[in-house]
Amino acid sequence: MNVFQAVRGALRAMRTVDRARKPYLHLAKNKSTFSLGGSRSESSMASAFKIQEAPDPKTSPVCSYNEWDRLEEVIVGRIDNSVVPPFNSEVKVCSPEKHWDFFESNSGKPWPREHLLKAIAEVEEVCNILTQEGITVRRPDPIDFDVEYNTPDFKSTGMYCAMPRDILLIIGDEIIECPMAWRSRFFEYRCYRELIKEYFKAGAKWTTPPKPLMSDELYNEDVVMLSAAERTEQHRSGRHFTTEFEPCFDAADFMRAGRDIFVQRSQVTNRFGIEWMRSHLGDEYTIHELTFEDPRPMHIDATFSILRPGLILVNPERGCHQIEIFKKAGWDVVEAAQPLMPNEHPLWLGSQWLSMNVLMLDEDRVMVDSNEIPTIKMFEKLGIKTVKASMRHANSFGGGFHCWTSDIRRQGTLQSYF
Repeated sequence: MNVFQAVRGALRAMRTVDRARKPYLHLAKNKSTFSLGGSRSESSMASAFKIQEAPDPKTSPVCSYNEWDRLEEVIVGRIDNSVVPPFNSEVKVCSPEKHWDFFESNSGKPWPREHLLKAIAEVEEVCNILTQEGITVRRPDPIDFDVEYNTPDFKSTGMYCAMPRDILLIIGDEIIECPMAWRSRFFEYRCYRELIKEYFKAGAKWTTPPKPLMSDELYNEDVVMLSAAERTEQHRSGRHFTTEFEPCFDAADFMRAGRDIFVQRSQVTNRFGIEWMRSHLGDEYTIHELTFEDPRPMHIDATFSILRPGLILVNPERGCHQIEIFKKAGWDVVEAAQPLMPNEHPLWLGSQWLSMNVLMLDEDRVMVDSNEIPTIKMFEKLGIKTVKASMRHANSFGGGFHCWTSDIRRQGTLQSYF
């Protein structure tokens, strides 16, 4: 028995009998009934759900349980002082090969200035719009990312603090400072420390999981050069770029729906990290692992998104292997519209599917890219009002509205939607 198996066994032993009965979503036979792990709920509501609500005193300035309750406060990232990350395996495994020359030539240097300034202007406009919508906007404090640092296991320069969604996982009144797997992001947490301390002193919970060593044992270097088909096959067999040497996970691989949280095993989130989260959150939440037809899984929010109770947005090119569970439970599953981002646009990180990387302001309003007309029409057809802004240049750094933000406070309380 290896160390990870022993840890996993210990975690399993810690779970209660009730939790053992409820690890997965179960299928429902009609739209008025569906269940979780064998417990069945009847609903007299017109929708498919019986919502079970827990009391919440809301004494904390941090309070967010899902992706759709009315947004009140949000952190928006910054790209000031940012630099191109070192050209290594963590970049290769997540970026298109056509951009490798760019990374190799510009490692540790500032991003192209003209493009950077356009991205900054776009994000500033997003902040203005959010403020006009009555939402409090907070910002991180950029550090000098071009400074090289050394640990006993590696050396690197930094990257940016553009994507708070990657590092800050908000579960109720708790801020979880995630143990990310990229060496260039090792010290990114420093950009958020003043904000987190402020929230903590005002009543929020603050958790920092074990910081990864990021030694060579955490990475399967050979995965980088595999073809898409070979990589997909390895993923199916349980082998990924990150090993199970130590827990690691990005917040952007988690999608929250009240007491149920969905996660994917990706290039930066391993099962050791998922098990750590299960143990940490305990029986109040159930974490479900989803898998997709994606040879480069890197954050769930350009593949699968829960827009509101009963409505899921999915990437038509990255099929979810468990999607029938949602359909049979009475949820509507909508395929994202085809993106309009031109192939020649410099998309150094991420993909054209950042078009579906949207931010719900509440159940009836969504922030969407003004350039993505098919996506706008899709939301309007769903009866969701669109709040539009351009993120075309900001997309180039690996994120859309969801990635560039972390919702600190939403109006709702902890509920069960399954």
